[in-house]
Amino acid sequence: MAGSLFDQLKQAGLVDEKKAKKAKQQKYQQSKKKKGKKGQAVGDDATAVAAQQAQQQKAERDRQLNLERQQQQAQKAEQAAVRQMIDSNRLRDVAGDERFNFVDANKVKTVYVNKPVHQQLVDGQVRVARLDGGYALLPKAVAEKIHQRDATVLIPLAVDEALSKEDQDHYSQFEVPDDLDW
Repeated sequence: MAGSLFDQLKQAGLVDEKKAKKAKQQKYQQSKKKKGKKGQAVGDDATAVAAQQAQQQKAERDRQLNLERQQQQAQKAEQAAVRQMIDSNRLRDVAGDERFNFVDANKVKTVYVNKPVHQQLVDGQVRVARLDGGYALLPKAVAEKIHQRDATVLIPLAVDEALSKEDQDHYSQFEVPDDLDW
């Protein structure tokens, strides 16, 4: 039983010599057609193209992830710079008996300050900024610099923009005292 299948079929009389040579020659030609240059099979070109496309998609995906990562790092650096500006320029020793109310996230918040700082807050010379779950008071010049970098940190001023200039002129003759307590 030693020998190839071809030899065994030949001994059994199932295959004659001419048909065997013809089959062997066709098999050789088919394998030669499948091979491209330098012995690479033609079927490998399709897999190479698919592999190259997959590599390009992976490179594009990696570029996108890297870009997102860089944007997140830049945003964190910007937030850290804003936090440092607020912390280094915040007004200190402003505690007092005067209440200053402002709206943050649709809730009324209160800061107790002294009278000069309260007047500066009312005049818009001092601004309120969010800082690490609390609030800090900043001079107007610093607040403008922070507003250029990240406007969401600053608490919006309570300005009545609904009144027209004509209405504001009319109501300006009726002065309301700032020290009015309810």
